[in-house]
Amino acid sequence: MYRAPVEEIDHTLNHIAGLRELLDAGLVEGLSPDVVAAILEEAARFAGDEMAPLARIGDEHGARWHDGEVTTPPGWPELYREWCEGGWNGISAPEEWGGQALPMTLSLATLEMWNSASMGFAIGPTLTIGAIEALDKHASDRLKKTYLEKLVSGEWIATMNLTEPQAGSDLNALKTRAEPAEDGTYRIYGQKIFITFGEHDFTENIVHLVLARLPDAPPGTKGISLFVVPKFLVNEDGTLGPRNDLFCASIERKLGIHGAPTCTMIYGDGRFGDAPGAVGWLIGEENRGLACMFTMMNNARLAVGIQGVAVAEAAYQKALAYARERRQGRAPGASRSGEMSPIAEHPDVQRMLLNMNSMVKTARALAYSCAHAMDMVRFGPQEKAAFWQERVNLLTPVVKAFSTDIGVEVASLGIQVHGGMGYIEETGAAALFRDARIAPIYEGTNGIQAIDLVLRKLPQSEGEHIRSFIAELRQSADFVRRSNMPELGETAARLNDALADLEEATEHLLYLLNEGETGAALCGATPYLRLFALTAGAAMVARGAVTANSRPHGRLCRFLAESHLGETGALKRTVVNGAESLIAAASVMEG
Repeated sequence: MYRAPVEEIDHTLNHIAGLRELLDAGLVEGLSPDVVAAILEEAARFAGDEMAPLARIGDEHGARWHDGEVTTPPGWPELYREWCEGGWNGISAPEEWGGQALPMTLSLATLEMWNSASMGFAIGPTLTIGAIEALDKHASDRLKKTYLEKLVSGEWIATMNLTEPQAGSDLNALKTRAEPAEDGTYRIYGQKIFITFGEHDFTENIVHLVLARLPDAPPGTKGISLFVVPKFLVNEDGTLGPRNDLFCASIERKLGIHGAPTCTMIYGDGRFGDAPGAVGWLIGEENRGLACMFTMMNNARLAVGIQGVAVAEAAYQKALAYARERRQGRAPGASRSGEMSPIAEHPDVQRMLLNMNSMVKTARALAYSCAHAMDMVRFGPQEKAAFWQERVNLLTPVVKAFSTDIGVEVASLGIQVHGGMGYIEETGAAALFRDARIAPIYEGTNGIQAIDLVLRKLPQSEGEHIRSFIAELRQSADFVRRSNMPELGETAARLNDALADLEEATEHLLYLLNEGETGAALCGATPYLRLFALTAGAAMVARGAVTANSRPHGRLCRFLAESHLGETGALKRTVVNGAESLIAAASVMEG
């Protein structure tokens, strides 16, 4: 059974991500280390005792659809109400609307716990958190008053409606239309697919955020607007009015996250209401919807990144427990006359478990550091806000892609540690792998994240932000070198080698972009993202070990550096020299 790694999360928050410095500077009023510890402990209790026991029910029973209505697995609606009563929905939401306005790092730590306990359950409320931020930043005062308090409390849930059958990652092809009405509202017509928790039995009302085109909109993404389209219209006094003209036509049969309904939504076909057309209200400005939606999407991409961390942590815990109990053969040094050894004592299994553990820590360090940058935008000095926003921009695609890749890799290793029993549903190892597999796909595939990193994030401030970030990592490597912790072995030297690889690959890509050779740059985008993540994550983990003066963390850092950072040289060579071979080999597929 999953138990939240509270000590490890606390270590990452305070010794890696920078939450302690935020608190020591008094930038978050009323928040102290004791309060943080209490929040983490209670979240851990709820995740382990209340949420985790319902994960298997969610996987085996799944969500059910009948005539437009969706029922979630047994016990899930009650669990959701308990979760809301605990105030977990509004941890980082504005106080004005009933939230607690706590740092994103703390919210992310609890999100990790929810997703480790049950990824299928946690994904629904996660989208509401992003919608709250989008509405708070872009909606009119009237829309805020109508929706935010109910969303912050969890009384209502929100969704994000982007994808259409012909418009997946490329929103240029989006066809859902919005027609202005005389009363200032709009009528929405179209079909959206892959809408997570688009219909369910958690809440009475569901608040859909829908991308659509106005009749006179310019082509492409510059002609997309964002609308709030509730399942039930809301009266002036806040009570629910008539049903809006939208419904769930079906739900998908999926590889994993079975308890989370993935819906096909139909808007404006005349099933409900006096005339066809789902009533919607514009968020922000006409034809500027993508900018509004990106507020929600960036939040969601970090949340999906933490899903990768979370499912990897759960897989590691399950594999470690099994390896300590399962006995096979005799490990090196074991008595020949004694009983068989736990497989956790065999070097190959130890390597797998250490790979799992070190990758979880690396991904967690990156994710929490991204959340810290968000906190510095919000709580830090105003004159540094632009700098920290660029740091958020830089880290978000890395966290989303690397962490979700790690989720799949670690969950796969978890099955391997279990051996044949891992392939059997009884152990639950396979369920974690099935759940993990969606995360590299949704909220922008990981290939798209790599494109975003190279084309949009590296050129920030004409490349100076990424250069300053690498300089910070060099300071961390030097800090590790000067610590002289014997447990760290060759960590500092390996970090310096990896940083040299990262710097060379970065400058190469910046040169290609400056020369207009976009295609060549994109050939190296995915290996560059992994090179970036391995190097930055290892530097963060190592600095945290030294700051905490922790021997166990130091030993794991050494394993991480000496077993994984050798990969950066190969990745750099692929980034710098691999474009020509990729382009040449691609011609083989043309026939």
